[in-house]
Amino acid sequence: MSTNLHPGREATAEKGWLAAHKWLLLRRASQLFVIGLFLVGPLTGFWFAKGSLAASMILNTLPLSDPFIMAQSFLAGHVPQTTALVGAAIVIAFYMLVGGRVYCSWVCPVNIVTDTAQWLRRRMDIEGGVRYSRRTRYWVMAMTLVVAFTTGTIAWELVNPVTVIFRGLVFGLVFGMGVAWVVVLAVFLLDLFVGNRAWCGHLCPVGAFYSLLGRTSLLRVKTGRREACDDCMDCFAVCPEPHVITPALRGADRGAGPVILALNCTNCGRCIDVCAPNVFTFTTRFDDKVDSHARPQSTVLSREVA
Repeated sequence: MSTNLHPGREATAEKGWLAAHKWLLLRRASQLFVIGLFLVGPLTGFWFAKGSLAASMILNTLPLSDPFIMAQSFLAGHVPQTTALVGAAIVIAFYMLVGGRVYCSWVCPVNIVTDTAQWLRRRMDIEGGVRYSRRTRYWVMAMTLVVAFTTGTIAWELVNPVTVIFRGLVFGLVFGMGVAWVVVLAVFLLDLFVGNRAWCGHLCPVGAFYSLLGRTSLLRVKTGRREACDDCMDCFAVCPEPHVITPALRGADRGAGPVILALNCTNCGRCIDVCAPNVFTFTTRFDDKVDSHARPQSTVLSREVA
């Protein structure tokens, strides 16, 4: 499949630039807001949030802990404090409700790096590269747990791009970015030249773990007007996990419902942004209504997305 160099151009013309980038802008605001919560303390002395994405305390009251790190801690033989366990339970409950991969698209700072690489890759019309199985991330996740069990350490956090980049962003004003720049560059070049969506889409064990949390999540994207699809392929071009779109968008003849139920959907909303006929919308997993008055498709898509 040839890369769409300018996805969303028609949507921008019909809906306006702001409406065609609404969810992207909201995601960037969310990611910067999360980073800003941790920057307030070092910059002003008022610690709204102490800690990091691994474990934090909000206003010295609300604990939040990364359940993936808690799992590694258990396997490493460490007994987390009650506060850390409560924080992990809160995070698990939240992502089971809104979708685990929401963490990847709305919180994780690495997403900004990989999205930038994908945008540049599309503009440079770079195709091909190393192809990874989408199951690879689950093998990497399993290996991080095995390493924790065999070494008695949470070794993954020493090289985790999320941790390294977040630490560099938050404490960079005081201590400098240091090794974080190396990690940023490595992830950026990996996604730009080595493989399309290589890190977030195929390798990251954190994303793999959170995808399992969101298996039964309530918040979903729906192709409620799928008959209005004009086969422009813009949604596939911008989606970080394009394979999740096909069943809901093209599955009418196979009896598939319009709701995207794939656990690797990140609920990023970019498909909603770039779709000129407004095929996509946010809804719940139980909303299977289809707009029967949508205009018919102009062509029938026979290509599959890798």
